[in-house]
Amino acid sequence: MSELIYYDLKQTSGMAASLSVQVAKEIGRRIVSGSFEAGSLIDDEDALAKRYQVSRVVVRDAVKILVSKGLLDVRRGIGTRVLPRDRWNMLDDDVLAWHLSAPPNRKFLEQLMDVRLAFEPKAARWAAERARPEDLIEIAAACERMARTDNSAEDFIIADSLFHKAIIKAAQNSFLASMEGVIYSALLVSIKVTNKDPRDNGASIPFHREVYEAIAAKDGDKAEFLTEKLLKDASFRLSATVNNK
Repeated sequence: MSELIYYDLKQTSGMAASLSVQVAKEIGRRIVSGSFEAGSLIDDEDALAKRYQVSRVVVRDAVKILVSKGLLDVRRGIGTRVLPRDRWNMLDDDVLAWHLSAPPNRKFLEQLMDVRLAFEPKAARWAAERARPEDLIEIAAACERMARTDNSAEDFIIADSLFHKAIIKAAQNSFLASMEGVIYSALLVSIKVTNKDPRDNGASIPFHREVYEAIAAKDGDKAEFLTEKLLKDASFRLSATVNNK
């Protein structure tokens, strides 16, 4: 699963392809992957400019981009230091997308699932209470799309993502809507870790349909319970896979 799928799901093009953005992307991927350890100093402007065959101005702008995302800290007379993960803007689209290019990080995966378990069951409850007719149509369409994706692993994971996105939209809470990137990252990274064709997850489709039916029936208790059960099962299978590697 590539970063491009993440950006497609978010309906953004990602970072524009300027030189400074491309350099920021290369350095950002290395930070997220752990090639640059927290607390370490990255190369100075001259060395980076030489490595990437760009001007110092381009490097300076690239560093500013990464500073804005919480990955780097610049101190005059000291240098540019890699910040620890707890300083990163973890909800930033690029930071989430760059994890798709990095080796699997067990703690990151666990934290993604923790966040999903914290807000998605409640989102399902609120969707049952607040969904408009057009919201229900969107959730049902995503469910049907999952069932029709026999020949495309990519289509399956996109349909799965759109299902959860539609539920969050139906909850009619702007703060929840800003969390959808967590869902996409969790699903895409999980597929990468398990190395399993998502089409083999067809058994999960009836459970997704049950969630939809509970929401359509305005049964908030059941929608919340089923969503939590669905996510806990996914988290258990993911943990088992990670532990066996």
